[in-house]
Amino acid sequence: MCTAATFLSKDFYFGRNLDYEFSYNERVTITPRNFPFAFRHLHKCDKHYAMIGMAFVQNNYPLYYDATNEVGLSIAGLNFPSNAFYPKKIRGKDNVAPFEFIPYILAKCKNVEQARKVVANLNICDENFSSELPHSPLHWIIADKKDCIVVEPLKDGLKIYDNPVGILTNNPTFDFHMTNLSNFISVTRDEPCNKFCPGLNLVPYSRGMGGIGLPGDLSSASRFVKASFTKLNSLSGNNEVENVSQFFHILTSVEQQKGCCKVEKGFEYTIYSSCCNTDQGIYYYTTYNNSQITGIDMKKENLDSEDLKSYPLLKQEKLFIQN
Repeated sequence: MCTAATFLSKDFYFGRNLDYEFSYNERVTITPRNFPFAFRHLHKCDKHYAMIGMAFVQNNYPLYYDATNEVGLSIAGLNFPSNAFYPKKIRGKDNVAPFEFIPYILAKCKNVEQARKVVANLNICDENFSSELPHSPLHWIIADKKDCIVVEPLKDGLKIYDNPVGILTNNPTFDFHMTNLSNFISVTRDEPCNKFCPGLNLVPYSRGMGGIGLPGDLSSASRFVKASFTKLNSLSGNNEVENVSQFFHILTSVEQQKGCCKVEKGFEYTIYSSCCNTDQGIYYYTTYNNSQITGIDMKKENLDSEDLKSYPLLKQEKLFIQN
């Protein structure tokens, strides 16, 4: 499964953990302004905002997992099995396939306010990229430095939720996760005090008991709570290095290790973690076997090109021996 997060300091940061049992050889991919997007049911889009993100490029088409456009709007798609429902084409709606959703919104919209209006007239329809690549059941988090929403395609229609915590995981639906936070209303980062019974001499028996009561398992409900608490209590730094480091620490709090979460085809683990400085257009990432933070600067590329630019992930850890 997956976890996406936002973080606001001097700049705005957006990223995610991608948790799955195998990789599709995804790459950090830059789509320049003049790359032609040929949407299945809408007009071809030859000129649009440039974007950077993680994608599986197939037949020269970027199948984005998460991305940010050049004006700072960001989207990530997260697994949403059993709940995601894609109807057939609907007359009078703007019909987009699930794999088109991220580039369609990022190509057209400069902020969440615009994206909300565009999504309101969308139908995310039941259409595969190809017979070899059927669509994935997804929901999406869309964010800028001022606002954040969640978009969920359900059987009773396309839902748009305000997201005040700036976190998204997986099933159940987003409204459940927000309600579930109330079960942890008494959790605090401060040293706990005795509220169990005033007549008992109960005192903290060690340091580090702030946050006691937070869940620690790998379920999407627990990851939502843990990531929300960590993000909302995180302290921002004074420079890029501190803020990027802090963002990856937020994601690390809910990462998945190989061997701990068995699924049908193996073990789910955090294949990569990402952090995009959406103001600067720099996309940072780590992989499971390479914890060194690597960055790619979109603005150093020719954004008026027509050609995709992709960078393979650096997956091999380099150990530094100091003595």
